[in-house]
Amino acid sequence: MKSKMFLARGAVALTALLFVSAASAQPAAAPAPVTNGPPITGVCLVSVNQAISTSTAGKYVGTRMQQIVQQVKAELQPEETSITTDGRALDAARPTLAPAAFDQRATALRARIEALQQKEELRQKEVQATEQKSVNRIAQELDPVVRSLYQQNRCSLLIDKGSVLMANPAMDITTAAITGLNARIQQFPIEREHLDTAASAAPGR
Repeated sequence: MKSKMFLARGAVALTALLFVSAASAQPAAAPAPVTNGPPITGVCLVSVNQAISTSTAGKYVGTRMQQIVQQVKAELQPEETSITTDGRALDAARPTLAPAAFDQRATALRARIEALQQKEELRQKEVQATEQKSVNRIAQELDPVVRSLYQQNRCSLLIDKGSVLMANPAMDITTAAITGLNARIQQFPIEREHLDTAASAAPGR
């Protein structure tokens, strides 16, 4: 009677979009060299995801989120272990228990499992909310950097690299954006969001 444990899938599943480790990627064959045409005047490229994830602050968020996930796992693990142990004990005692007594204990155990599942789901939402808030914080710092580069490079059109297959790297301002972002922010306080506290503090509660 073991409850599901979303955190067993680890931190990677929660941060796959921005914080995937390069070491986990499968080696790929080197692409054939491409000869680029001339840069298009007034057209600039930037990868917001790359700027955020490879910046000093982005890497710090990735490390901090892993720490928060481990803290949540440590919080929930004792309760899950207790439920698992009690479930095995109940299964072992079933032959010696009267049906009514077994049903009573099984009902109580199911209630504990459901409560733990609800807590796990809440913690997952809290971790996701924490990550999103942290990424938004970096994005706020990146915005003026990109705007400044847009003007410095006399861009008439700024395109996200995620929507482009290939382009002349001379039009790419992502590296400069990362440098500017690192100059503005490197670390900031990150604590897990507490949605249960927010819900209880809402009007009418």
